[in-house]
Amino acid sequence: MPDLTRRDFVKTTGLALGAGALPVSAVAAQQGGGGPRELRVVQIGVQGMGGVDRKQIEEHPRARIVGLVDVDDRRMEGAKREHLDAFTAKDYRQVFADRADEFDAVVVSTPDHQHAPMLLAALAHDKHCYGQKPLVQQVEELAMVERAIAAKPGLATQTGNQRMMERGRRAAVSILRQGQLGPARSAHVWTGSVQGRAYRPRVADPSPVPAGLDWDLWLGPAEEAPYRDRITPAEWRNWWDYGTAGLGDWGVHMLDIIFFSYDELTSPVSVMTHTPRAANFYHTAHCQATITYDVSGSDMFADDTFPIHYADSRLADPRAMHDMPGDRWPSDHMTLVCCEGGTLAVDVEGRNLEVWRNGEKTEGWRMPDLPEFAFFNHWHAWIDRCLGREAEVWTPFEQAVRITEPALLAVKASRFPGEELRWDRANLAFTNHQEATDTVIRRAYRDGFAPPTVG
Repeated sequence: MPDLTRRDFVKTTGLALGAGALPVSAVAAQQGGGGPRELRVVQIGVQGMGGVDRKQIEEHPRARIVGLVDVDDRRMEGAKREHLDAFTAKDYRQVFADRADEFDAVVVSTPDHQHAPMLLAALAHDKHCYGQKPLVQQVEELAMVERAIAAKPGLATQTGNQRMMERGRRAAVSILRQGQLGPARSAHVWTGSVQGRAYRPRVADPSPVPAGLDWDLWLGPAEEAPYRDRITPAEWRNWWDYGTAGLGDWGVHMLDIIFFSYDELTSPVSVMTHTPRAANFYHTAHCQATITYDVSGSDMFADDTFPIHYADSRLADPRAMHDMPGDRWPSDHMTLVCCEGGTLAVDVEGRNLEVWRNGEKTEGWRMPDLPEFAFFNHWHAWIDRCLGREAEVWTPFEQAVRITEPALLAVKASRFPGEELRWDRANLAFTNHQEATDTVIRRAYRDGFAPPTVG
């Protein structure tokens, strides 16, 4: 039987190879032919997106929330009322130490700096994992996760990228994977997020810890620091030690289509971020980053390098720059891929999918050779995979590592605005910038909170 081409595979299956999932039969075999009858889930971090995650999981007929973990009593109260039979705890480490036999899977919906220690603890205890985006906060943590999932191939993983449920986004992947617009030249991506700006001209003075909040556990792996007003529940995203600002927060939602479409994009060779000021305590905003990949030898690309231009703060390209008529984009959150034979543009919701060739617009749905895109539930697909059942899973950790890496590098390069940093993934180093290597790739974890080594 001849080998299937990229176009043939996408056309006949309706799935992007870039979705990165193991065949369902492989997962079932690794789990002993079907997995548990019911998925018992512990959620770490119960509010914000945690509330959305929990609601979706509870609606699956074979999943049950059996444990709730949060460092803030005030945020725990509502979740406890919704799940009267679930156990509660403040310290996730104690849950793994004392109750690991009581659950099968873990959902992590916490501030970014906590993701890697919690996810790696779950994988070390052979638990299926759902992790909110961004997958991790530190670049080195990507390598940790990569080693862990290689060591635990039977575990089902998923990243909080629910926007891939939208048919328009999956159609964009099919168009690009089939090469319908010819070799790709560049990608241009921007988000309307203005996270990262300093909310005050100076760092707030230390203030009393709010009642019910265990500040030491909230800090977790980050260095010891006093509580400051408004860090919780949301302003932590703007802090260098705890969040990843707009570029990190939106990366998996904006860059994903590019990586699902092109398997050749493994790890970038350089990154440069322009921003009005270097980041300090806070992340900076108004970032425009260029992340460059070596794609020499691939016929999917027009040149030997492929640049991804990624910006926050509504720093959108004019439509005319890409030979696209009109004055306004349909959204503040857009992904464009410019190819030799035309340009594809899609918004973050997948509702507006435009293809432009020689100044003429084609609605993305009218492109030839597109498969049917059946609805699927992002959360339920992960649960089904945990149970050893067939499911269309987008953004398992294997793919999240690829998507998160350029977003994190763009964020970290904001400490050195306007400087090209040459990236060596194998050695986790910038080959031309020792200071950047020493200061923005990894963190020194506090005693007791370091991620476990898995694999």
